[in-house]
Amino acid sequence: METERLIMRRWRDDDRAPFAAMNADPEVMEHFPATMTRAQSDAFVDRIEQRFDELGYGLWALEVRATGEFIGFTGLALQTFEAPFNPSVEVGWRLTRHAWGHGYAIEAARRAVRHGFDAGLDEIVSMTAVGNLRSRAVMERLGMTRDPADDFEHPHVPPDGPLQPHVLYRLTPDQVTRA
Repeated sequence: METERLIMRRWRDDDRAPFAAMNADPEVMEHFPATMTRAQSDAFVDRIEQRFDELGYGLWALEVRATGEFIGFTGLALQTFEAPFNPSVEVGWRLTRHAWGHGYAIEAARRAVRHGFDAGLDEIVSMTAVGNLRSRAVMERLGMTRDPADDFEHPHVPPDGPLQPHVLYRLTPDQVTRA
């Protein structure tokens, strides 16, 4: 899939090293429980690719069209952990620090959402730690809405820590502006 400035594609072996470097960056991983080792990052790519094979969608590697540079991922992920809103399909993203502030996350997320709704999904969610204001801003720019009654304690985050409280945003096809 493509956007004006990005190519959203399946993963290649040469994405693994820059992805591992991104996942080892404490600033990129600020709103996650921990940074990742190279082995953990590679295993994550393997799970992403397996989901593509199983579901036909997943977290696409992001490449800047003009340069061919890998800058992270954006895409759709099936969520099944214990929560009132699951199972659900989440739109998510993670970009290298130098790619922040260029509008890449919103551009790719819009394309991923359109793909999901074109494939027949009736709702897409997004979630993050309460303090992740950058991701929350992307969710709001996508037109997603939040009901504080949907906020939850994420079961895969250490209990009673600052990252456990999560916000949930929702989006339906009729809320999407198709540009």
